[in-house]
Amino acid sequence: MTQDFLFNSTRRGFLGLAAGAGALLATGAAQQAAAQVATNANILILGAGAAGTTLANRLVHRLDGARITLVDGREEHWYQPGFSLIATGLKPKNYAVSQTMDWLPSGVTLKKDWAASIDPETRKVALQSGEVLDYDYLIVATGLTLDHDAIEGFSLDLVGRDGIGALYAGPEYAARTWQAVSAFTESGGTGLFTRPATEMKCASAPLKHAFLTDDLARKSGMRGRMDLHYMSNNASLFGVPIVSEKVRMLFEDRGIAPDYSHVLRSMDPGAKRATFDTPNGPVERDYDYIHVIPPQRAPDVIRQSGLSWADKWTDQGWVEVDMHSLRHNRYPEVFAVGDVAGVPKGKTAASVKWQVPVVEEHLVAQIAGDTTDASYNGYTSCPLITRVGRAMLIEFDYNNNLTPSFPGIIAPLEELWISWLMKEVALKATYNAMLRGKA
Repeated sequence: MTQDFLFNSTRRGFLGLAAGAGALLATGAAQQAAAQVATNANILILGAGAAGTTLANRLVHRLDGARITLVDGREEHWYQPGFSLIATGLKPKNYAVSQTMDWLPSGVTLKKDWAASIDPETRKVALQSGEVLDYDYLIVATGLTLDHDAIEGFSLDLVGRDGIGALYAGPEYAARTWQAVSAFTESGGTGLFTRPATEMKCASAPLKHAFLTDDLARKSGMRGRMDLHYMSNNASLFGVPIVSEKVRMLFEDRGIAPDYSHVLRSMDPGAKRATFDTPNGPVERDYDYIHVIPPQRAPDVIRQSGLSWADKWTDQGWVEVDMHSLRHNRYPEVFAVGDVAGVPKGKTAASVKWQVPVVEEHLVAQIAGDTTDASYNGYTSCPLITRVGRAMLIEFDYNNNLTPSFPGIIAPLEELWISWLMKEVALKATYNAMLRGKA
């Protein structure tokens, strides 16, 4: 295979990728050109993360006269797909940080506060300040809560020192995680990479962190002095069987040992020892580096609202919605989108891109006295980095079918440079366009 052939193949792949990105933007432009619906509906969106901000931007263009209010107490907007890159020194902390107000269109009111209670019977939301907001339609887009307190002995104050990482907690903690990873790749020892037993956002993130730590250690010449273990919460490495098998093969090739059905229960940071729940009882493991991902649940305000599922995910509290329309099963004026939605798949930023238009279509149709067959199929995308410069672009639906966006260009189970490019360069641009309602 000649160098020219390699160049031309890569160039064709990149042009195909660019064409695909252009098609996504064109889709957003076509949406914005749709006829507006005149209404005085009072729409309340809880959460100004990826889902809430994207939906607000799109609704402004679809509804004429609606009162749209966003509630979120955090002034910063976090680009969460960037946390894995920050945690392994590939991006600076500020790569993932912008201001919430920078993404909001005129015509949307932002309440810089947190919801304290929700009463779906009276259609009212009380804020922590004491202000009470009513609504005609409620969009729950609060994201989820990281339950660090569920791990005895762990505290976010520990992240970045004594071999402890926790990249999920935010840009600051992702940067501190890099401090711990950097020290570990210089000294060697035993590394444990954990995954909670609950549903979680971006289930590929703990795998990425293990792969990147392995790759960085190889580049520093320290891999031979390391013993790396991936502590899976069950008997699989990923929820899609064909992907799980591919990861198992890559782990075997890289010398990363999978320890199945090991769920982190507690830690003794002074002794550098962790205790895991297993089918055979508690097991203690010593470590030199441990990456902690805690259980993940709906925020307390959601779990106490009566909007959660009563017969499944009872320990996690995800909002009870139809898996295809994302409309609440008991309150037709309530929708959930993003991480907090109680559906079998879809806790990624890429899922938001496909969920939001479905909620938009159902909401606009309902306001207009119409119906729609818009349906979310569970699309989830996990750009799984396997080494610096290589990644697999894994996309799948509710039925665990692989659903590649670029067939013939990006093979989903191959470690490719172009998939790395998607994660490293194209993904953030697409994400930003999505926030603006244009992708």
